[in-house]
Amino acid sequence: MSKENISSTSSRLAVLTSHLSAVVMASEKEAAAAAVPSDSPTIFDKIINKEIPSTVVYEDDKVLAFRDIEPQAPTHILIIPKVKDGLTGLSKAEERHCEILGRLLYTAKLVAKQEGLEDGFRIVINDGPNGGQSVFHIHVHLLGGRQMNWPPG
Repeated sequence: MSKENISSTSSRLAVLTSHLSAVVMASEKEAAAAAVPSDSPTIFDKIINKEIPSTVVYEDDKVLAFRDIEPQAPTHILIIPKVKDGLTGLSKAEERHCEILGRLLYTAKLVAKQEGLEDGFRIVINDGPNGGQSVFHIHVHLLGGRQMNWPPG
């Protein structure tokens, strides 16, 4: 294959990838917009209770970390508290939640190390429909394995 063909193929792949990313982003925005904030059980409760399978990468008595089924980076892990305790999103946090919020971030650090993300990673907590939150059970996204862009979107 000539250099021109390789360059042309790379360009087409870059355009295709950018279009696919836009489709995924749009569906995430739609999911967040359609989500109704609630303290009702969520898909995460079913994952905690092992009613729905997941690829668990870390678990202790307080938190569960598992791979996202629609990864936005080579490493995309969700970290959730096992007990929601009214903490559907960060905006609902009260002083009594300080320990679990710290535990979520510390777990992100442990999992990042376990996953070999020595060159860095990003932590994201979406809050509310305009923040892109589609599951109302607080969760931390651990993203890594590629260069992150700024602003994030």
